Amino acid sequence: MNDPQRKDNQLNIELSDEQAEGTYSNLAIITHSNAEFIIDFIKMMPGLPKAKVKSRIIFTPQHAKRLLRALQENIAKFESVHGPIKDIDQGNMPFNLGGPTAQA
Repeated sequence: MNDPQRKDNQLNIELSDEQAEGTYSNLAIITHSNAEFIIDFIKMMPGLPKAKVKSRIIFTPQHAKRLLRALQENIAKFESVHGPIKDIDQGNMPFNLGGPTAQA
């Protein structure tokens, strides 16, 4: 525990009260270029034709792949405790935003 190298590798992460509350999202739109991945987290309300992007996160391709691995590991851990997560087929989204997109 008193290893000086271990202290050098520690990261102090701060989380404000506002950020700790989180932001709800029920749709993610993913776009990419050769240099970055962009994930827009959106809150859609049923029956409304308009939705707002609540947060946009921009990743390098390497960080996007790390996020993918971290999500896969965490989903596997969750399912080992709580059982499989049921995938609800949302069907095709009724809009086209253009550009290379994927949905999550």
